[in-house]
Amino acid sequence: MVALGGLGEIGRNMTVLEHDGRLLIVDCGVLFPEEHQPGVDVILPDFTSIRDRLHDIDALVLTHGHEDHIGGVPYLLRERPDIPVVGSRLTLAFVAAKLKEHRIRPVTHQVREGDRSTFGPFDCEFIAVNHSIPDGLAVAIRTGAGLILHTGDFKMDQFPLDRRITDLRAFARLGEEGVNLFLVDSTNADVPGFTTSEAELTPAIETVFRTAPRRVIVSSFASHVHRIQQVLDSAAVHGRKVAFVGRSMVRNMGIARDLGYLTVPPDLVVDMKALEKLPPSQVCLICTGSQGEPLAALSRMANRDHVIRITDGDTVLLASSLIPGNENAVYRVINELTRWGANVVHKGNAKVHVSGHASAGELSYLYNLVRPRNVMPVHGEWRHLNANAAIAVRTGVHPRGVVIAEDGVAVDLLDGKVHIAGKVPAGNVYVDGSTVGGATEAHLRDRRTLAQEGVVTVVAIVDADTGALAEKPDFLARGFVHDERTFDEVVPLIERALAKAAEEGVGGSVQLEQLIARAVGRWADNAYRRSPLIIPIVIDA
Repeated sequence: MVALGGLGEIGRNMTVLEHDGRLLIVDCGVLFPEEHQPGVDVILPDFTSIRDRLHDIDALVLTHGHEDHIGGVPYLLRERPDIPVVGSRLTLAFVAAKLKEHRIRPVTHQVREGDRSTFGPFDCEFIAVNHSIPDGLAVAIRTGAGLILHTGDFKMDQFPLDRRITDLRAFARLGEEGVNLFLVDSTNADVPGFTTSEAELTPAIETVFRTAPRRVIVSSFASHVHRIQQVLDSAAVHGRKVAFVGRSMVRNMGIARDLGYLTVPPDLVVDMKALEKLPPSQVCLICTGSQGEPLAALSRMANRDHVIRITDGDTVLLASSLIPGNENAVYRVINELTRWGANVVHKGNAKVHVSGHASAGELSYLYNLVRPRNVMPVHGEWRHLNANAAIAVRTGVHPRGVVIAEDGVAVDLLDGKVHIAGKVPAGNVYVDGSTVGGATEAHLRDRRTLAQEGVVTVVAIVDADTGALAEKPDFLARGFVHDERTFDEVVPLIERALAKAAEEGVGGSVQLEQLIARAVGRWADNAYRRSPLIIPIVIDA
């Protein structure tokens, strides 16, 4: 078994299991870029290790419909479109809508809790788990090497809005059968106690709708059906009409409504034109952008780049948690919204969001229930994985039976014991516009340099016979602070570098460009403590 994503990070979840030469994949998600990855849309798992074995894949099992678990599916199916995609009803509906945009018609296998299906040598049983999206599933995978139990993302909400609780009886039964390897969600492993129930948010949301003097603008994940249901119920009680804003929000809520996962009171949801005719006190907008994504609706509203203009007295409700790494972007949006007069209600000042992941108390409970022989924490940054491992040991799992791995590390299960068996490529694959895998760390480094240090282009005409400058170089600078005399002092440095090259018999344009780049780079660092991107161009005279 090898994880191609999801270890040491929040996102890009993908686990590949192998038995008797056949493969089963659990989840195929994306990771969203951080500020130090400019220009990147999403980050995919690295398919290199399975690319030559695509026809050995018996199924792709999806635990639930969040982007960090299904966002990479279109890119995998581009390489083999007929891989059977297995999941619950809502999960497959979200995937089908996503694949339609990529013009891929998937081969699907719908399952629900309690079902048991066989894919090659993998006997899969599906168990209901509660999460921040309906229809979440854990999967128990029986193979000749033993029973592997993957929780997916889960928590133990005893009062979920859809009344579908985590099936602890099934976990206990599997524990009695004997779980050889337990893969456990780690996201909240360092949070003590038990995760708050979704139902406890209703009073805070009700307060927002009751006290807001003008429009209420709610931002949430486009897949958080439970939270949107709470918002719709409050809007109906307080006489507000609702419009969905953002392509993914409109699409996902339409799917959830059509499949019966979202209950929409009659005449509550209207289009934007109808909403514009109503007084602000009767308006509610539900949009994307709760993580500060630059192109999402809320960020564009904050930047005054959206048809919806934030005005004094509007109330903005951020009904989601902060994904690690997004804090700066979210607070920047909050500041801008406040600047335009909005009252911003968020997790930091009101009880308007709870996590979809089990906290330390729930994990301890589950370990005591299942009593696994071996444990591998998944889905989390290093601090989460280590906290989860510590809980497993405290509940009685032998320390040698707890594996903390990183992406690409192959873990073998043999005779009831786990051990590290090797490593496969598992680097970041960047989606950059329509290009998949074209952008590299070197490209991102250049982009960061351009953003932070600027760029200096040096055009040097060199005498082909003497190797000396035929005339003074031209300097073109962007993002590098300069005036008309700034580059005068670097010309002698370029002349000395070219003279030395001529003495040593170096005359190729590529070598000369490298020499010029080094000379200008050293000068910029010494004189200005800056490292701009240097683009040298040598022209033979």
